[in-house]
Amino acid sequence: MDFLSEAIGSVRTGRSYARRVTETGSWGMRYDEFTGSGFHVVLRGRGWLVTEDAPPRALRPGDVVLVAAGARHGLSHAPRALRELPPATMDATAPHPGPADFEFLCGAYHLRRGRAYDYLATLPDIVVTSPEKGPSWTTSLAELLVADLSAPGPGADATRSALVDLLLVHVVRQWLRDNDTADGPYVDDPVIASALRHIHSAPYASWRVSELSAAVGMSRTAFTRHFTRVLGKPPRDYLTGVRLSRAARLLRESDAPLAAVARELGYSTEFAFGSAFRREYGISPGRFRDAPDTLPPAAGAVRGDPLATADPALSG
Repeated sequence: MDFLSEAIGSVRTGRSYARRVTETGSWGMRYDEFTGSGFHVVLRGRGWLVTEDAPPRALRPGDVVLVAAGARHGLSHAPRALRELPPATMDATAPHPGPADFEFLCGAYHLRRGRAYDYLATLPDIVVTSPEKGPSWTTSLAELLVADLSAPGPGADATRSALVDLLLVHVVRQWLRDNDTADGPYVDDPVIASALRHIHSAPYASWRVSELSAAVGMSRTAFTRHFTRVLGKPPRDYLTGVRLSRAARLLRESDAPLAAVARELGYSTEFAFGSAFRREYGISPGRFRDAPDTLPPAAGAVRGDPLATADPALSG
């Protein structure tokens, strides 16, 4: 099971965004929590990454800041408290003319509906990779994206999305290599990792909690408690998220009838699928497929969609 491909496919249901930013003098910006995944690539100069829970971290050219699941953070010319930074905006203002003290590339997928794929949510809130730790494609990809943003032409939306995809993949790959982590949800618990492999390899299966617990050699009650403690949600909710994330991707990338999508994800009826989808995304599958995805007005779009309730397709 290629978890990373699944994760990138899931955020692709949102709208891609990319911008080259240049700053000079005293500057700073705060990116509030948002629904989606994004990154910053330092192109020139030195700056500081500011978060709520860790000391400010110096950034140099080639460093990449990955925000896998939309965590709150900031960038600044000097170490500062996050609350002191003004909110960033997503306007399309031109880069500062002339040489800049600090230049970076900002890219993201913003999701109007749903939430970040669980694989991405298992990564640390903020990941920083550096070219010093080994060969990386991120610099070359960043240069391509900057060139595409500087002179957009026909197909700009397609090239932007493709390059944002590639940058996200290579940043996560480098972090996995740097941390000797396999290509799977970042869970260091072997029991839960085994359960996740079962779920992700066949999310359409009519899984029972008792079947998953038996597969990993635990009692149903002990497994449910352990799973919830490690991942913050019970097995049935996790499976629901995986199923509906795939469903959202199918709705955006194919013209398969809703009944076929429902069957492919293990729902017995189109009605059951539609009910679960509305609970997760706040909109019917048909409207989700047809609705244009628009950028939020600012980089700090607040999570607004409630978490899904239990999926009736997963029984105890």
